Amino acid sequence: MSHVGRLLVATPLIGDPNFERTVVLLLAHSVDGAFGVVINRPSDTPVHDVAEEWASQVASPAVLFIGGPVGTDAVVGLALRGDGPSEHFGHVVGDVGTVDLHSPPSHGHSPWGGVRLFAGSAGWAPGQLEDELGEGAWWPVNVHPDDLVTADPTGLWAGVLRRQPGQTAWFANHPDDPSAN
Repeated sequence: MSHVGRLLVATPLIGDPNFERTVVLLLAHSVDGAFGVVINRPSDTPVHDVAEEWASQVASPAVLFIGGPVGTDAVVGLALRGDGPSEHFGHVVGDVGTVDLHSPPSHGHSPWGGVRLFAGSAGWAPGQLEDELGEGAWWPVNVHPDDLVTADPTGLWAGVLRRQPGQTAWFANHPDDPSAN
């Protein structure tokens, strides 16, 4: 089963500090592996410092996000569809898609409902994500368009969990250090 366009929410069993309390938007998933970006790790680097032509297009906070530990010198652009040209928008799910960062929009007009830039990504070899899902390291859940451009990205992990049914929602209150509970 492909999970493209879904969120992977790290469970307390993740066991990798790169992904503790992360929310990953899965952009590709097939027998060849999987690829996504962490959407809840803002950096301290203003977008203006690394991609000035995109600074007026990004959603607040206007910083570069840490998309994952792989290829941190590459930047992935994601956006909510707006009224702009579709030739620069690669559909992922609903109104969320990739944007061509080599074709910035003209100044003063934003064809998207919000843009985020991610340095790095998360990747899985063939079968690796399926193994991690089987081990209980991730909860695959549906994405809401606002997840991508939330004004509170650091609160996204708990927020996504709170809207899940049943016992999964309880984990939104899971302490960082369970021994301190």
